[in-house]
Amino acid sequence: MNIQFVGIDPETDEDGCPTVWVDTDTADLLIQSYEADEETSTRCDTLSPARAPIPPGETVIRIPARMISIIRKACDELDPGVR
Repeated sequence: MNIQFVGIDPETDEDGCPTVWVDTDTADLLIQSYEADEETSTRCDTLSPARAPIPPGETVIRIPARMISIIRKACDELDPGVR
């Protein structure tokens, strides 16, 4: 497992710190962020093409828009064509 830190919410405080890492062995993104509220989770659940409730072990998370550039950086680090 080779996990590398990519970035943290630029507006982070001591109560919350959405963060992005990459696992370069699996090319997975690892994201810590805010759990979506019940209304948002229910709406996402009803719009899911999976036609099944969100299973145990999965959840909907909300990532602040200000972190888009951090997510892009993480994707670029995992994309072999960009390296």
